[in-house]
Amino acid sequence: MTQTFEQTVSITVNGQAQRCQVQPRTHLVDFLREELGLKGSHLGCEHGVCGACTVRVNGQIVRGCLTLAVQSDGAKVDTIEGLSETGEIKDLQAAFIRHNALQCGFCSSGMLMAASELLTTQPHATREQVREWMSGNYCRCTGYQAIVDAVCEVLASRRQGVAA
Repeated sequence: MTQTFEQTVSITVNGQAQRCQVQPRTHLVDFLREELGLKGSHLGCEHGVCGACTVRVNGQIVRGCLTLAVQSDGAKVDTIEGLSETGEIKDLQAAFIRHNALQCGFCSSGMLMAASELLTTQPHATREQVREWMSGNYCRCTGYQAIVDAVCEVLASRRQGVAA
């Protein structure tokens, strides 16, 4: 009979303190989806390539399929649900809708998480820099043009101090 070992983790997720028992091999995205019911981040490739599982840990985006929940013990984790609730990405979400930059929606949470970090860290990014930044997230529906258009619109409007 195999013995199951669990470890206690304390993580602040979307501003809410969480203390849970997890298997040491549980990935952060699985913990968020299965233990906390936060289904916005998706499992795609499970190799850190597609970006569908992207979440923010201590202010930096990470691949939730490559990060173990125990590695996030004591960390502050933000998911797409949290960014949506706070209104942090309201202009970005509106631009994605205007540009039809989300179709099936599977990649949208990862795209929005990546775009949000770009807007914060590179507010003067060029279109080419946006394309390069967003290239770490796969989308099988849009062809990326609409996604880049939406992000560039928000960059321009934020530089002008206007809500997109």
